[in-house]
Amino acid sequence: MPPRPALSSLGRHCAVRIGIPIRDRPFATRARRPPPPPPFATVETCPEPTCGCAAMPAMPDGLPLDREGPMKGAIAGYAEQVLVCTGKHDWPSRIEEESSGDNLAADLKELFGRGGEYSDPFHNVSVLNSSFPSSIPPRPEVQSTSAYLVPSFKYVPFLPRVSFDSVQALAKGFLLPTKLHAAHDGLSPIHRDRLTRKDAYQGLLLGVQDVRDVLVLICGHAGRDARCGIVAPVLQAEFEEKLRAEGFDVLRGAVQVGGRDAPRIQGGGGGEEKTPARVGMISHVGGHKFAGNVIIYLPPALRMGDKEHPLAGHGIWYGRVEPKHVEGIVKETILKGVVVADMFRGGIDPERKMLRM
Repeated sequence: MPPRPALSSLGRHCAVRIGIPIRDRPFATRARRPPPPPPFATVETCPEPTCGCAAMPAMPDGLPLDREGPMKGAIAGYAEQVLVCTGKHDWPSRIEEESSGDNLAADLKELFGRGGEYSDPFHNVSVLNSSFPSSIPPRPEVQSTSAYLVPSFKYVPFLPRVSFDSVQALAKGFLLPTKLHAAHDGLSPIHRDRLTRKDAYQGLLLGVQDVRDVLVLICGHAGRDARCGIVAPVLQAEFEEKLRAEGFDVLRGAVQVGGRDAPRIQGGGGGEEKTPARVGMISHVGGHKFAGNVIIYLPPALRMGDKEHPLAGHGIWYGRVEPKHVEGIVKETILKGVVVADMFRGGIDPERKMLRM
């Protein structure tokens, strides 16, 4: 059989339309361009633990864990996460229904959720409950809630529950974007103004401070799915133990409002300075089948000795985390700024760019 003649560009198009097998198409052997390298150092898999660790708890019948399906990029895009400090370790399936709807998460979802006054598909604000306790307000008789804002790395200690004004101040002063997406260019000036941050509102909230703690967040929302609820307490204890072993100051109480110097990782338990860290449970972040789900936020001021930490200001999402992985995650990601590739779900950088691999 004589060799098939080369096809013109029009002929190649026709070859596709009439069903010539891919192996016979002259353009099929072109090499694909490799994907760009990730903007951070990686290690393919988590190192084996060098010391004892807890066993992975068994899952209930009918709720298996996904250990093989695709997981990279399995996170929803967001510009900011609000971690409401509830002091609780579990919540209703829909967190906005707690206390008959009288809670900060419900207020924020009313503003930023679908159809809300500040709803913006190009600036998604993710609202989560956390187990971190709220700070005690100057007037203890006034009911107040605290919140972390990441990756802004701000801590808002006092949001009084006696007025919606504090919620609006939080939204307008800290959560709205400083600049709108180009897709909003067609909006009227007054509509654009309503969707843009106003720094003047920041002064209405007292005691706001930079977050200087390493935050380890573990999905523990048993009211939504038992898998994360079972795994999270074991992982929390494991992270606290391994962080202490590396010389971190693991904090558990309410945040004391006031400034601190920039944290500095010494590693190995050496040196007098200790980097502060907090390990807490959070509500649903998606992907319960990938339990344990862990997000690590590394504050912008974090340093390794005299050098800036490679992941300072970043949030790194991991899935399929078991107790045996905790030591490796602490050593690789928190101490050295290296991402464990086979557990990486995604992340966010200080400029709100979503990180993929």
